[in-house]
Amino acid sequence: MHLTCSEAYVVTGGHGAVQTLTTSGYEVTPLVPGTVAWFTPGTIHRLVNEDALRITVLMQNNGLPEAGDAVLTLPPEYLTDPETYAAATAIPADVPEEEQERIARARRDLALRGFRALRDADGPEPLAAFHRAAAALVRPRLAEWRARWQRGAQAAAAATGDQLDRLDRGDLSHLTDAVVKAEQPAAYGKFGMCGRLDVYKGTS
Repeated sequence: MHLTCSEAYVVTGGHGAVQTLTTSGYEVTPLVPGTVAWFTPGTIHRLVNEDALRITVLMQNNGLPEAGDAVLTLPPEYLTDPETYAAATAIPADVPEEEQERIARARRDLALRGFRALRDADGPEPLAAFHRAAAALVRPRLAEWRARWQRGAQAAAAATGDQLDRLDRGDLSHLTDAVVKAEQPAAYGKFGMCGRLDVYKGTS
């Protein structure tokens, strides 16, 4: 579950589903080629690959999702403090890839256990308790997140506002600063929050 970022899936092949849980209840959204599905912060989500599902994932806010703006639905005993949570979710970089994969699968299974408990719970309190625990876990990182947001998403929005102001005044000077950029991944197949990621410069 993301606390400050919306997430979108653009489906380009295969099929599957995204299972979601919000205060409105549990839903399953089919994913087939051409589907664009998205959800806002507070949506617990589980992606299911049914047959060669291929998607492009778009996330808000300059890398915040992989900078910790997601909390896995671990059982409550793992959500008591940042250290306990980190011990249950960290994937060490200095162990063989096979061990990283084993740890990632164990982490996934633990999150599924918590997800099923929340999905099958009677009444709204278990989900509300998860929300409170998730917010407490990320609180120590909020200053870091705010700085990342200010450098990225907020700065981009401010630049657009400045460009609109310039156009309104008849000032076209920003158009002469146009640039084209391209980038290849700096790392391939890194274990991320929701699976393997190709990592680009400036993201984590």
